[in-house]
Amino acid sequence: MNRKVVFLPEEVSLEVLPGTPLLRAAALAGIEVKSSCGGKGSCSRCLVKVEEGKAIVKSTGKLSGEEQEQGYVLSCQALVGDQDLRVNIPISSRLEEHRILFNSPDNVDGEEEAYGAYDGYPLCTRFQLSLEPPSIDDNTSDLTRLMMALRREMGKSSPETEIKINTAALRGLAKALRERNWNLSVVMTYFPGNVEVITAAAGQNEKPLYGLAIDIGTTTVAIYLVDLLNGKTVLHHGSFNRQSRYGDDIISRIIYASEDEKGLNELHDSVIGTINEIIGQILQQAGINEEEILQVVTAGNTTMTHLFLGVPPDFIRLEPYIPTFSSTPAVKAKDLGLRVHPEAWVHSFPQVASYLGGDIVSGILYADLAENDEIVLFVDIGTNGEIVLGNKDWMVGCACSAGPSFEGGGITFGMRAMSGAIERVVVDPVSLEVQVKTVNNVKPLGICGSGLIDCLSALKTAGIIDRSGKFQSDLKSARLRSGEEGLEYVLVWADDSGVEKDIFLTEGDLKNLIMAKGAVYAAIRTLLRTLELDESVISKVIIAGGFGNYLHIQDAIRIGLLPDLEYEKFEFIGNSSLKGAKLGLLSRKALNKARKIGNMITYIELSVGTIFMDEYVSALFLPHTDITLFPSVESVENRN
Repeated sequence: MNRKVVFLPEEVSLEVLPGTPLLRAAALAGIEVKSSCGGKGSCSRCLVKVEEGKAIVKSTGKLSGEEQEQGYVLSCQALVGDQDLRVNIPISSRLEEHRILFNSPDNVDGEEEAYGAYDGYPLCTRFQLSLEPPSIDDNTSDLTRLMMALRREMGKSSPETEIKINTAALRGLAKALRERNWNLSVVMTYFPGNVEVITAAAGQNEKPLYGLAIDIGTTTVAIYLVDLLNGKTVLHHGSFNRQSRYGDDIISRIIYASEDEKGLNELHDSVIGTINEIIGQILQQAGINEEEILQVVTAGNTTMTHLFLGVPPDFIRLEPYIPTFSSTPAVKAKDLGLRVHPEAWVHSFPQVASYLGGDIVSGILYADLAENDEIVLFVDIGTNGEIVLGNKDWMVGCACSAGPSFEGGGITFGMRAMSGAIERVVVDPVSLEVQVKTVNNVKPLGICGSGLIDCLSALKTAGIIDRSGKFQSDLKSARLRSGEEGLEYVLVWADDSGVEKDIFLTEGDLKNLIMAKGAVYAAIRTLLRTLELDESVISKVIIAGGFGNYLHIQDAIRIGLLPDLEYEKFEFIGNSSLKGAKLGLLSRKALNKARKIGNMITYIELSVGTIFMDEYVSALFLPHTDITLFPSVESVENRN
């Protein structure tokens, strides 16, 4: 017998079978709850309060006795039993809309063009044809007549040799030709080595042709609606990736897809559902219908691309870490269930390796690294640190597990870059008082990645922590106190927070951060040492991605996250994965170039040999065990 669950404060109710986890019930009710660990009961992010009724509690995780007495449970570990329930989901447990990055700071109008020029040959185009009608002496078939006309037109602009036509267009061809005296508007879509007639309509047609560029991120999904005829971005929208309910990181999702009978289908449906919801918003705002979107290009990491296509990612996480595919085949939108023209081709950028994916290839395409004479360092930091070093002649890349810290995971009050997340921290070196700035300037709920970098740098500069990240226990400040896990430093007092309790950092939090920053810097050093190069050879450091876009370079260098180079060498390029996907949508040449980039990068597996581990151990200090690698930090410390 089903039981009723009412979620507060919305008063949203539904009936579910006994044994259903409250986390799953909330998702069915359209309420997304944080679940960094993917429902394993280890992160305590999915905290909810049972106001009425009694749930079956499998595990209490890290909940305190006081919290349990107040009715709090972990929604992933609390099952609906034989009673109806009323459950309150606090704001701190809700997976709200993330801040989505579309443009770099110096370009906010949405019309950010890539370094490479738009060549005018998009993946979808239209031909206006006027055919000679048949006669008793010329009984060539309608299709042959159409193909001959198309070959004449395409000879002016395209090297493709094989022309196909989909069934729907073929069925309507005869009538369309005769309706308007053999004048026909034909829309062609392109995929490697071939072209396909997707629509053939009577008369002339001057409407725009639309395509979608999609960045499928682990945390968020962002989409451009692009006019393929003029190259302009018409609209952009984004949202958090609803796969997050199965875990914050790709490993959690791979495990869920591998070990749960329905896991792969659920993860595939979640990302397709996320994309379709965003497309629905775009369609409504643009005033167009689904069939006007005729081409799609996506970029995502290797795991996200596998899950998007519904391909098992099982062996990505198992040595020797082999993905099912690297060069990604184009597929029809109807086979994925996307809300676009069913015959539209969906192209996904190629993968380099299990942990270096199409999002990085897309970023390198956008940054034009493959055309650069000088040596460039490309860095994208998130749950993984993905790094490529090279120029037009060679590229090497690697990926390190930075852990979830930069995304707020593993931090007591860590959170994604959502409304209420602390993104800037200033500590007065004399009074040791703290000033914070939050996303959307609302009361603080926790702290996100950019705030954590700020905070780590500020605490070290103010002398609150030493080079190993330990608090100075003799400090005279009410903010430094003993907690359940040792010393902790209060960033925001309960009266000023949006969670009605103190927001603080523990030494364990700081250790997790130092491990994360150490992994990224060690990966950079490993690439350099493998090639027997010094940091001085780097002419430019390109910082990509949402997290990187909000970094303070000075703080990132102070803590030893990035090399100590001149500030002018650092360049932020925003969501380069999305921008590279747009380039591929607008240019057949760019799409082919992306495939070449994927093949060009030599992947370095960091677990092979001892270089990475040696560098990692050395990087577990602020900024580093060898402070001479950070001369600008060394000079300041010597002055002090």
